[in-house]
This record gives sequence, C-alpha cells and structure tokens, in this order.
Amino acid sequence: MTLSMIFAVIAGGALAGMMFCLCSQRLAAILQQEGYDGKAFLKWYYRSRNIERKKASILALAVALLTALFCVCFSFAGYAAANLISVVPFFGITLFYYFAERKHALKVPARLTARYLRLIVGYAVFMFALCIGLAFALTAISLAADLQWLYLLRFVPFCLVPLFCPPLLAFVNLLWKAYEIPHTNKFIKRAKAALRQSPAIKVGITGSFGKTSVKNFAAVILSEKYKVIATPASYNTPVGIAKAVNEGGLDCDVFLAEMGARRTGDITDLCDMVCPSIGVVTGITCQHVETFGSLDAIRAEKGVLAKRTQKCVLGRSAADMDTGNALVMGRDFDAEDVQVGLSGTSFTLRLPEGSVPVKVPLLGRHAADDVALAAALCALLGMTLSEIAAGIQKLAPVAHRLERRNSNGVVILDDAYNCNPEGAKNAVEVLRTADGAKFVVTPGIVELGQLEEEVNEQLGAALVGLDRVILVGETLVLDVRNGYLAAGGDAEKLTIVPTLTAAQELLAKELSAGDCVLFLNDLPDKY
Repeated sequence: MTLSMIFAVIAGGALAGMMFCLCSQRLAAILQQEGYDGKAFLKWYYRSRNIERKKASILALAVALLTALFCVCFSFAGYAAANLISVVPFFGITLFYYFAERKHALKVPARLTARYLRLIVGYAVFMFALCIGLAFALTAISLAADLQWLYLLRFVPFCLVPLFCPPLLAFVNLLWKAYEIPHTNKFIKRAKAALRQSPAIKVGITGSFGKTSVKNFAAVILSEKYKVIATPASYNTPVGIAKAVNEGGLDCDVFLAEMGARRTGDITDLCDMVCPSIGVVTGITCQHVETFGSLDAIRAEKGVLAKRTQKCVLGRSAADMDTGNALVMGRDFDAEDVQVGLSGTSFTLRLPEGSVPVKVPLLGRHAADDVALAAALCALLGMTLSEIAAGIQKLAPVAHRLERRNSNGVVILDDAYNCNPEGAKNAVEVLRTADGAKFVVTPGIVELGQLEEEVNEQLGAALVGLDRVILVGETLVLDVRNGYLAAGGDAEKLTIVPTLTAAQELLAKELSAGDCVLFLNDLPDKY
C-alpha cells in the first residue's frame, strides 16, 4: 500500500465518519430525550413502523447502490479514478439527507448540556476511528484477495454504516457511563447534603398526572404565608431536583419537589434524596404501564411516598394508600359542584376548616381537582381558609396544560403536555362547550404498554361528534381511528396526517373565526 493510498484511505474514512456523525444528530437528540437510557433508545429504534429506521435503510441502500454503479460505470478511467468519482453520490446523498433532517426540526431540540457535548465528541472520535479502520480493512482485504472487482467495489460495504449508527451511538453512550455515573452521583450527593441540612419543610409531589400543576398551584397559594421554592418546569428526576437545589439554593420555608417515576425504585430514590415530611399523591392511572409492567406496580411505587412521609394528601384514585395520616380527596376535602367552560372553572372548595366558592381561569374538571389537592396541602401546612382562598385568586394557567389562547378569532386549547387518559377526557369535555366548530388534533396517548390499543380506541370513541378530527403520525393513530369509527364517528370528518406541521397547514385552510381547536398531546420526537 503506497503512501498516497494510505493518505487517501485516511482522508476518505475521516470524511465519511464526519458525514455519518452529521446524519446521527437526530438520533443523539432522541437518546437525550430517553434520559441517555441506551436500552430504551434501542427499543424505540427497532420497534415496528419506526420511520427513522426506514430512513436509515433507504439512505444506506441508496448510497451503496449508487456508489457501486459509479464505480462500475467509471472503471474505464481506472480504479483509483472510479473510486474517487464514486465519492460524489456518497457525499451528495448523505448531505441531502442531513439537510432534509435539519428542515424537519425536532419538537424538543437537543439541549447542549455538558453531557450531550461529551456524547457527541466521543461518538465523533469513535466514528472517525471506526471509519478509518474500516477503510483500511476493506482496502487490505481487496489487495490480499488480488481480485480486481473486489478492489473496485471495496468501499461499497462501507456505505452500510448508517444501519449500525444507533447501536454504535448506544455503545459510545455506554462507554461514557463509566464517567457519567460517578459524576452524576457526586452532583446528586451535593444536593442531598444541602437538603438534609436545610430546615425547610420538604414536600414531595407524585402521581400519574397533575404533578406539575399541583406543585405550581401550591407554590402560589403557599406564598401568601411562606417563602417557597419549587423545582422548576417538570424537573422531577434526581438530576433535575439536584440541579434546582445546587443552582437555586434552599433559602425558603417550604421546598416543593416534583417526583416522577418510570420504573420501580424511582420514588424510593427520590425520597432518599429529598427526605420529604409531607407527600402528595395526585392519583393513579395506567400512564407508564409500558415501563412499570402493570398498574399494581405503578400503585405500589407511588405509594412509597405515602409510607415515607409523616402526613400526606391523596387524590381519589390513591385513597387506598391512607395509613391514617392523610387527607383524602372526597372524604376530607373536595372540589364540589364543578362547572367547566372556555372562560374558566368554578366549584366549591371543601376543606376541613370549611367551604368557599372558587372561580379560576383554569380549564377542565381536573383543574378543580388539582386546585383542591394544592389547597389541602396548604391546609396541612397551617394556612387558614381565607389565606388559601386569597392565594387561589392569583392562580394562572400552566403552560401547555389546557392553556387557552386566541388567534385571529380562533380559540386554541393548548394541551400539548397532556398524556394521560383522564386528562384527555376532561380536555374534550371543555372543547365540547365551545360555540363554534370544534376541531381536535392528536397523535394519541403513549407509554401505556399492553393497554395502549384499548386506551387509544377509547380516546377515539370520545372524539365522536366533534366537527373535525385530525390524527397525527403513525404510531398510535390507527387505534384512535378504529375506536372513532367503531363508535359511529363520521369517516369524512377524520383525517390522518404525518406531522404536526401538516396538521397546522390543514387547519389554516379550514378554521374560521369563532371555531375552537384542541391540541391534545404533543408526543416526543421518538414517536
């Protein structure tokens, strides 16, 4: 192998590695959305009907065929020249693929955290080394075999690398865990020490739904009497809570920690970290059955918070977790005489101290329950009925949780972060109160495991009678469609589109002033 050939192989391998890295950016962002869980990432990638896997297969096949074709067609100019010319379709198609991917932006763009950048750099180094090594290996094999056709086509197998990018990315992610796990544990340990030393009252809030809303409402109401710090947005993992504590501090009377769980042991870990003295379990549904395995497993894990706290507030579907130290919705407190509409929700708030009429600019029957849960927590913390009522008057809608907006006379109900059956039912109930034409845009509900088909068929049935039903994507929409049609829905009112952008383009043509459109759930990019 001559020096010029060695240089050409290194340059070609390095450039190919760069191209494969560029084409893997979307995959890296989705791995981040999966919490850097390589197993879950690969399960997503290799599931049936995954468009990303289909695109990678088409890319690999197109590049391999055209590279082979160019090599054969230009072999008259010499094998070295033919190999050089075959670079044109390789880079042309991969660049086209890269820019096509960029055109369809991710719903949740990659967050350029230190961990994400470490993953990208590590993956780039790995791919450069792999591609250069593969280029040398293919060249050496073809020279050793002394077959002209093999030497001519030696780089064609190289074009199949896109098929293996996901497992290679997961492998690099696994290698990084040798650093990431101790680094993350150190970050969490620092927050854990701060929480143990803080005199603030720690409150843990969990449940299959309503965690963020209850936390935000409680923070507003408690502020009438206490200095409150709550974990921001949907920070509900050990890393998220640690970030809130380490960066925001604990200079407060009450610390509200939202606690999420996708697997058995998650709530136990969060309780060990936060050490809450008071807990709130908003309720239990089949959300996350896919990762828990069963509804009983979900109930048992959420129930850990009730067992680990001195006092607790329990939603209706969590009433059986009462060990004698809880305020239970429906028994000790409640939201009664609930009236829902597009202007807000009114109800009578009943607490142990008494009752008070309430009207809030929040939409949906579940909003009344969330306010009642937050109010019960405030009562546990010593607030009077009048203080609680004053705090409730300051409540505002939570972004993307059945949030009302107006655009050119059209009412938009943004329930993009809704991903549970009960919340979907309540959102549709609010939509039905609209005076004009009623539109719904939804991709269905995810992470329901073996219940996914049944629940999405029920969702489809709940949409019957609306003026327009637009289903987005390919993962769940067939179940929603089947449920809609089986319940007597009008097929002419139903349309399936591939993306949210396509749905918005369709709405732009059909909506008019006075109409109302509900955006029910906005799935992560992996769906």
